[in-house]
This record gives sequence, C-alpha cells and structure tokens, in this order.
Amino acid sequence: MSSRFAPRPTHATVRGGETAVPEGVPRQSTAALTRTWQPPFPLDLGLTLGPLRRGPADPTFRTTPDGSVWRASRTPQGAGTLRVAARGGAVEAEAWGPGAAWLLDQLPALLGESDDPALFTPRHRLVAATAHRRPGLRLTRTGLVLESLIPSILEQKVTTDEAYRAWRLLVRKYGEPAPGPTPAQARMHVMPDPRTWSLIPSWEWHKAGVDNKRASTILRAVARASRLEEAASMGPLQAQARLELIPGIGPWTSAETVQRSNGAPDAVTVGDVHLPGIIGHALADNRNADDTEMLALLTPYKGQRHRAARLILLSGKTPPRRTPKMPKTNIATW
Repeated sequence: MSSRFAPRPTHATVRGGETAVPEGVPRQSTAALTRTWQPPFPLDLGLTLGPLRRGPADPTFRTTPDGSVWRASRTPQGAGTLRVAARGGAVEAEAWGPGAAWLLDQLPALLGESDDPALFTPRHRLVAATAHRRPGLRLTRTGLVLESLIPSILEQKVTTDEAYRAWRLLVRKYGEPAPGPTPAQARMHVMPDPRTWSLIPSWEWHKAGVDNKRASTILRAVARASRLEEAASMGPLQAQARLELIPGIGPWTSAETVQRSNGAPDAVTVGDVHLPGIIGHALADNRNADDTEMLALLTPYKGQRHRAARLILLSGKTPPRRTPKMPKTNIATW
C-alpha cells in the first residue's frame, strides 16, 4: 500500500489505546522515591497506559528501550515524573519531583486496580476473541482531570495530527521541564498550571493552530480548575455532568476525559466522526452507522460500553478507508 493511501490515525483508532513497550532489561534506580507493586492480575502496560499518550511526540509521555513507560504529570502536590516498568510479574516504579509521593500512591489505580473486567461479558465473537487475546487490558484511572480534559478540548473538530501538534507546542513552550533523569533527548515537560494556561497570549494559541472557540473553552476550564479536579473523585456520570457545566464541553469531551481520569468503563464516546462507523462495521457490517445505531449495538454491554468499544478498536476490524471526512487546516497561516 502506498503511503498516500496508508491509514491515518483518527480519534477513534487512537482510543484503541495501545502503545508499543519494549520487553526491557533491568535498569539501575536513581529515583528519589520508589515503589514495587505486584498486580494480582495480568497487566499489559502498553494497553493500559496507551490512551494517555497524545501522539508519538507527546512531551508528557515516553517509552524507552529498557521497557519503561515515563509520564510527566501535574499532581495536587506539584509537578512529578513517573517511570514504570514490568519486571517478572511485578511493577517497579520510580518518581521524582514534588508530586512523586502522590504519583506512587496512585500507582495501583493508574494500572487498573479499581477496574473489574470480570463484570464484562462478551456478546459477539469478535469482542470475545479480542478480549481473549488481550488479557492484560485494564482501564486506567489517573485521578487527574485537567491533564485529560485540555488535550481532549484541543481534539474537538480537528484531525489528530492538528490536535497533537497544538498540545506538543503549547506544553513545550509553557510547561516546565519534567523533574528527574528523564530519557535523553526526550524533552519531557509537565503541562502548564492553570494560571499559566490562562496567561497564554491569543496569538500563541493561533500559532499552535487552536481556534478561538477551543482556546476560550480551555480558558473557562482552567478558571474553574479546582472544581473540575473534584470530578476525579465522583462517579462517572456525576463527573461528566460537572465537566459539561463549562460552555464548550459536551458529551464527547467529557466522555474522553472521564475514560482516563475516572477509569469509566461505560463512558462511550458519542459525537465522534469515525467511532459509530467502526462499531457498526464490526458488529453489524454497517459502516454508515450513526450514534443512535452505535448505542443500540452496544446495549448488551450496558455498564461496560467503553470497554467493548476499546476491544472493537483493538480488534483491527475497521471499514476500508474512503476519503477524508475532515480536511486539515492551519489557522496559523490565515
């Protein structure tokens, strides 16, 4: 297949949530804080943490040849860097910065301890086969709202490439270098704090390709940052309702956020350009399905619809590409 017609990532395919993590070799610890955790279930770090990665050059997320996953986060205690690696059935974690202790305390939830796949019963052969092949899939719960909300707002109504570029440019320019011995040449950064987001000049949003509507939504969100962060401790429906009180945040954005911040197994994404067609094609051979048809097809998975959607995305059964539905734009050239 020529590169001209090679499949491009979409919000839906990216939400399949898998990132390649090398097998790895032992690495000498130089962390300020460490923790070893033995998960009582099969765990695939790439599948579990993959949805947190916003593109291959995400400055807050890296994988390294030693089998480690690195994340730079802004916690309630401040900036922190976390490195996790699976070694012989155990997870070894190291953390740096003011937020190090918080990140290590949250490690089990991040790796799916609060998730319960036993509640999920496959109702289609495709879903059952994918679940069997992916026993290490757990739904992550970060406990952090803004770090998932802001990039989800950036992804509204644009291609993934545009959204990833905006996130990368803004975090690198206005965030702070991640604490600790981050991977060489990785240029890892912690995203800006709410006040810094609020002080980004209008022309910098423009240069990053972010239109006024999305920028204004982010500014409204960071102005209420503490109230929105409270949603991480709520039930998923209550959390989505809290987020949707902000003008510009609708069901698509709130679902994308609570899937990560709250580990919500039923927060299926509606309003997506591609997802209804993918699920319709996989379960009913109908690539033209809309949100109503998608929700009807997912009805047998009530309570676990997000997990079902992820397994369908991970199955690889997607409709053949036709033509792009959403052309790329670059408002920085306007």
